[in-house]
Amino acid sequence: MSSVCFSYELKYDVFLSFRGSDTRHGFTGHLYKSLCDRGIHTFIDDEELQSGEEITPSLMKAIQESRIAIPVFSKNYACSPFCLDELVHILACAKEKGQLVLPVFYDVEPSHVRDSAPRPNLHSPLREFDTNH
Repeated sequence: MSSVCFSYELKYDVFLSFRGSDTRHGFTGHLYKSLCDRGIHTFIDDEELQSGEEITPSLMKAIQESRIAIPVFSKNYACSPFCLDELVHILACAKEKGQLVLPVFYDVEPSHVRDSAPRPNLHSPLREFDTNH
């Protein structure tokens, strides 16, 4: 597998990965505000990806430039190809450069997220959170 996490200077303390329709205007929005209020430089994607769009290179770069990634697993997180692409990139950065990943399970059991993944090859990374957290 080729390296997907290049050596970038860290620009953000935290990268938030979440399913917008589930938590943007609730939990994740409050988390973002709380982190920022405490001076923690946090990346949040302000734009909703439309069906058929791909994650932009700038979003991938933001993941790479973050010290910590917080995937907020919610009811529909694993149903989103965009969220799963972010997660794969986050896990690559964790493995290749030691990025800290702090998963949050918002109103969902870890096994539900894992079992909701539409692509079988993503069950393994999601199982990692189910068994280790």
